[in-house]
Amino acid sequence: MSSHVINADAAHGHDHGHDEHHDTGGMTVFGFWIYLMTDCILFASIFAAYGVLANSFAGGPSGHDIFELNYVLGETALLLLSSITFGFAMLAAYKGKKAGVLGWLAVTFLLGLGFIAMEINEFHLLISEGYGPQRSGFLSAFFTLVGTHGLHVTSGLLWMGVMMYQIQKKGLTATNMTRMSCLSLFWHFLDVVWICVFTVVYLLGVM
Repeated sequence: MSSHVINADAAHGHDHGHDEHHDTGGMTVFGFWIYLMTDCILFASIFAAYGVLANSFAGGPSGHDIFELNYVLGETALLLLSSITFGFAMLAAYKGKKAGVLGWLAVTFLLGLGFIAMEINEFHLLISEGYGPQRSGFLSAFFTLVGTHGLHVTSGLLWMGVMMYQIQKKGLTATNMTRMSCLSLFWHFLDVVWICVFTVVYLLGVM
């Protein structure tokens, strides 16, 4: 009788700890949503600054003069495709397939790295032609907005690399699943921001 009670209490304690862990994971994701809201405010402020300075060329080039839409479409394709592959990584995680998660994260990482490489190349070409951020208000706002997004993507890539290492070493633990969920939110958020950048900066800029 006493052993039955002890076992029942142990099971109850295990369930309580399990529920508490899930609650903690849920609070972590909720807290990350709050962080994303603050990031929205940051990007909204930079977009507003860009809107004010978009026509401040100071005798320099406009977006129509310097933007290569086909090149930027390539960047956009890489980033949007990386969101799809990250989705596949999450599906593999829910199925408990560690190898699948690592494989899809690796593909996502390479796509994101390709996006950053193209963006750095774009900045390098503009600066080498004398169209750096100091040239005009328009270019200052352009480099600030696109560069801030690029820094976020770079941070996401570093996080992804650490995430792959943790999954490789510890597997798909509950903690790693929570971290994956937060990284997923962050990565998809950056895709949404980039669509806004592509539309406001590049599409409207070439018109």
